[in-house]
Amino acid sequence: MYQATQERLQYVFSEFDKILVAFSGGKDSGVLLNMAYDYAKEIGRLDDMAMYHIDYEAQYQMTTDHVQEVFASFPEIQKFWLCLPVGAQCACRMDGDTWIPWAKQDRDIWVRDMPDNPYVINEDNVPFDFYPGQLDYEVQDNFCYWYSRTHGRTAALIGIRADESLDRYRTIKGSNHVNNYSGQNYIYQRDDNTFLCYPIYDWTVQDVWTYYAKFQKPYNRLYDLYYQAGLKVDQMRVASPFNDCAMGSLALYKVIDPDNWGKMTGRVNGVNMAGLYGGTTAMGWKSSC
Repeated sequence: MYQATQERLQYVFSEFDKILVAFSGGKDSGVLLNMAYDYAKEIGRLDDMAMYHIDYEAQYQMTTDHVQEVFASFPEIQKFWLCLPVGAQCACRMDGDTWIPWAKQDRDIWVRDMPDNPYVINEDNVPFDFYPGQLDYEVQDNFCYWYSRTHGRTAALIGIRADESLDRYRTIKGSNHVNNYSGQNYIYQRDDNTFLCYPIYDWTVQDVWTYYAKFQKPYNRLYDLYYQAGLKVDQMRVASPFNDCAMGSLALYKVIDPDNWGKMTGRVNGVNMAGLYGGTTAMGWKSSC
């Protein structure tokens, strides 16, 4: 899989003016970011590479620390850290299905302070079309469209794998993409200048951890604590803590990051109940038949 991805990156860098990598702080996006960076450095195109991170305000402190370390370790490439009041999926609220991180009116109860870096994009300096509460996937699309319009024909690299979940498989192969690009089954065209690319779509979780072990790349040490907590490797996810994928493990915040957990329970309606009953019939996750 490693060699196949190297060949895909070679193709992507030969076809597009700019390479924009989405980085969540998780293991999969980390693999893709490191591989793209190493390839860009090898061929002398670091000036044509950028990375971005969407910050959902409420997350493990270890994830925030890892993102900060990664941003600092790639000084040659362009960076964007999005701290915007997006409409983020929320499976624990009793009065709605989204919540709004970084909302100005909630500043007093933010889980943590907004990062203070020159590459942070917030509501006051956002350069693309945006309104508070706009759904997060629409924000990502608008950001990528803005980047390609202002920087050139862009391949947005996204490090998700089809075998991680049915939702991920549908995201990669779904009908929401305009069309497959030039017969490459991992590249989809969104408009004349914007293309979504999934170079590690066929990797397994074993492939991911083999990469980190073989090449000694830094990773989010939160995964070590997941392992110690007894999670299986395919259960270890770094995601917005309130979405449906995170409900089953939300209670781990109490043990792994109690300081943030205390703030989260006062930040979003229903978090404490989800921490107690996430993944059970009480939260609508299992059949009652």
